[in-house]
Amino acid sequence: MAEKITLSVIKADVGGYVGHSSIHQNLLDVAKERLSKAKDSGMIVDFHVTRVGDDLELIMTHERGVDNEEIHQLAWNTFVAATEEAKRLKLYGAGQDLLSDAFSGNIKGMGPGVAEMEFVERKSEPVIVFMADKTSPGAWNLPLFKMFADPFNTAGLVIDPTMHEGFNFDVVDVYGHKAITLSCPEEMYDLLMFIGAMRRFMIRRVYRKDGEICAAASTQKLSLIAGRYIGKDDPVLIVRCQSGMPAVGEALEPFAFPHIVEGWMRGSHHGPLMPVPFYEANPSRFDGPPRVIAAGFQITNGHLIGPRDLFDDPSFDRARQLANEIGDYLRTHGPFEPHRLGLDDLEYTTMPQLMKKLEDRFRPE
Repeated sequence: MAEKITLSVIKADVGGYVGHSSIHQNLLDVAKERLSKAKDSGMIVDFHVTRVGDDLELIMTHERGVDNEEIHQLAWNTFVAATEEAKRLKLYGAGQDLLSDAFSGNIKGMGPGVAEMEFVERKSEPVIVFMADKTSPGAWNLPLFKMFADPFNTAGLVIDPTMHEGFNFDVVDVYGHKAITLSCPEEMYDLLMFIGAMRRFMIRRVYRKDGEICAAASTQKLSLIAGRYIGKDDPVLIVRCQSGMPAVGEALEPFAFPHIVEGWMRGSHHGPLMPVPFYEANPSRFDGPPRVIAAGFQITNGHLIGPRDLFDDPSFDRARQLANEIGDYLRTHGPFEPHRLGLDDLEYTTMPQLMKKLEDRFRPE
């Protein structure tokens, strides 16, 4: 039986340069040094370190399975080391996503975002790692639905016999702490009822009907973990492509529409998700608008061949232009909804303190 490979993508905001717009090269160098030693020791097979906005992204292959304590410890130690460098440079929000002083066996629930999957390599194994900044995990709901359930986006659902039966969606209720699996196309309307509420229900994984994993997304929400506002979650997503799964172009196509997501300035506004090449992943206008990059890899005997910068393509220029126009329209609203999030979403901002301060001045009507 062929051995399985595990692809782990783990991210954290460990310090912004300048403000929340980017990351200092020293932090990337610290992470590369740590993971290089892990590769030399045989702990991991291969790795790639990158960033989107102010988020440090660790992409690793190994043979230890998902939720492996040693791999999560490696990521945690890497983020801690990068945080120390961020503190030395007095970078903004140093260690923002590290919600504990000590590792507890699994990095989930400690602040960093995690997406992992284990599989047997196919004859050709193209994978896309999507990484976003200034938004929340619910941002993946619409793209994942379009990739794996919308025939107007993914032609393979109609014309590819290996995709025609559809896919299963593992959906997590992050407030109710429970999950449900829904099958498409037969339960499509049920699925849409849930995942349209992007703040609460999130697609965590997508499987082919034969059980083969196709996509895995991070669903960690910092405010729920910490009980206070400390920033948006900046999620990651892994999508396997081709041969019974969406083609690379079908996986990218949803991002030609810059759909509205929550996040942007102080994590408290709605804005368009702008697909950008690596070098443009520097959200600066009102700390945004939200950005997404797409790193394409061929996985070959566990090694990461790449990345290909898949949004570095003029065919996404119109999406970027439209995102700017949407951004102009929403910014004009200033502190008014729908640009600012609704009151329920402002639970971890100054709103509760303000209500308490003024509660004696409210009169019964």
